[in-house]
Amino acid sequence: MQSRIWCAAALALWVIGAAIVGWIFVKGWITSGADGRTEIRLAPSERDQILKEMRQLLQAVHGVVVGLNAPEPDAKQVEQTARAVGMRMAADASPSIMMKLPLPFKQMGMSVHRDFDELADGIARGEQSRQTLNRLTSITSRARRAMSSIGSLQRDNDRPDVRHHEIRFL
Repeated sequence: MQSRIWCAAALALWVIGAAIVGWIFVKGWITSGADGRTEIRLAPSERDQILKEMRQLLQAVHGVVVGLNAPEPDAKQVEQTARAVGMRMAADASPSIMMKLPLPFKQMGMSVHRDFDELADGIARGEQSRQTLNRLTSITSRARRAMSSIGSLQRDNDRPDVRHHEIRFL
């Protein structure tokens, strides 16, 4: 009889724990900002990782545009540039960072990585530069809309005992 109670208690704790983890995965590690935006709470190293990924995406956009604009475009090089920031890059994401990002932010990020793989596939198939630039415009338009709603990355000065940064977005 006692083993049934222990099993039921363990199962209940497991279900509660799974529900909490699921809730955090969807909602993220966020708070409401004074200006109405949502703040994503990140440790300094996590903030640096997010900024590094953003820089890599921007460098890839630049590499694709420069590669397509070259007098003799090197399709293989442009394809590799786009593929470098595709889903393979997303696979290296830190689980602790992914848990802190709200679901819409994760979905937008994954779609951008997926779109870069599709961009690379189009280049590999011999897609014309104009088509590739249209794809790239679609990617950057979506990313720009999402990023324009992000405020500054700043340290929480109100709580010096907590070392984290915030990414704000609407």
